Amino acid sequence: MPIVRSVVTALAGLAVLAPAATLAQGAALSGSEIRATIAGKRVYLATPFGGEFPLYYRADGTVDGSGKALGLGKAMRPTDTGTWWVRDNQLCQKWTTWYDGRQFCFSLREGEGARLYWTRDDGLSGRARVGK
Repeated sequence: MPIVRSVVTALAGLAVLAPAATLAQGAALSGSEIRATIAGKRVYLATPFGGEFPLYYRADGTVDGSGKALGLGKAMRPTDTGTWWVRDNQLCQKWTTWYDGRQFCFSLREGEGARLYWTRDDGLSGRARVGK
């Protein structure tokens, strides 16, 4: 499934295309702030082509992702589930199939309104919006 891996990798790192200098980042979120900000909420990752990729962080520690909102077909398997947790003031997550089940952790910084800025432990970064 190389095409699926390519699409998922592109979607998760899409915001990397925005230069870091243009991102108005605020204070880093603590572990308790991360949990309070995302538990039970949808987080919409910004994409460079104007869309948003939704992730639903359930309060029970599971996370659901769906590319259906971006019009990705069923043949590309745009959905996955995984787990999320907070460790050392970072949001960590592990998907069932996306990224071959590898774990990644993210530091989060506050932005204006419901906006967040993230930096993944491998250096990728971007922005997101927290919904309900």
